[in-house]
Amino acid sequence: MAIITFRSNEKKETGQTLSIAAVATHMAIEHNYKILVVSTNFKDQSLEECFWDVNKTVGLINKPGTVGIESGVEGLMRVIASNRTSPEIVKNYSKIILKDRLDVLPSPVATEYKDYEAVLESYPDVLQLANRYYDMVFVDLSRRMSERYAENIIQISDVVVVNLTQRLRNIDEFIELREAEEFYKRNHIMLLIGRYDAYSKYNTKNITRYLKERKPVGVIPYNTLFFEACSEAKIIDFFLKLKNVDEADRNHLFVKEVGNFGNSIIYKLQELQMKL
Repeated sequence: MAIITFRSNEKKETGQTLSIAAVATHMAIEHNYKILVVSTNFKDQSLEECFWDVNKTVGLINKPGTVGIESGVEGLMRVIASNRTSPEIVKNYSKIILKDRLDVLPSPVATEYKDYEAVLESYPDVLQLANRYYDMVFVDLSRRMSERYAENIIQISDVVVVNLTQRLRNIDEFIELREAEEFYKRNHIMLLIGRYDAYSKYNTKNITRYLKERKPVGVIPYNTLFFEACSEAKIIDFFLKLKNVDEADRNHLFVKEVGNFGNSIIYKLQELQMKL
């Protein structure tokens, strides 16, 4: 059981949300894990839109496999506050994507930032409760979350995936962050480049060398069909169709790299467990 948090310090798009959707979905299909993906975004349903038509869930309240106004993290908060809960209750407030394999806890429905901040206070409790039921809890950490709330989540995470771009400035900023904060030198930090372009000068080999990493930096290659599938709530269909993709297929590299990073997370967790 582990909490894996994806985060980025880059203000521009890093592909973080679609990267976490890809990795968690592929792992749920390929491995016998019970996975929860948690969106912490404010007024942004990009993660949810990968899996279902969010416009069709309005008004559906706490029905199995649906998400409505009274379900999701706000509903779960109220249950936790009542002290009448158990780890499996998280499932009742999440959207079932693949039965006993993959669920999604949607982002808060709050439309005012002050209401959103009130929800953020409870995320550590929500995640720790979920961690007692699911094998892996993936957290898509919002860039709009203030640092003190983000830090509360980071501190309870078993693995922190730092999402980078292929911009030299962004890479240098991470080097500066790592030099300034001991936290980012720890063994549970993993690096991932989203929307990856293998033809860039800043490819994974060069970035790995530039960062002086011992292991290759993970990548999620840019893939048009994948991005289209996410925009149409068809990410599950996308990965199922490519489950046994041929090496000659143009999508092979994408699926391979997504799988590689998922396996890297598994190895990292095993490595950390052995050191306890």
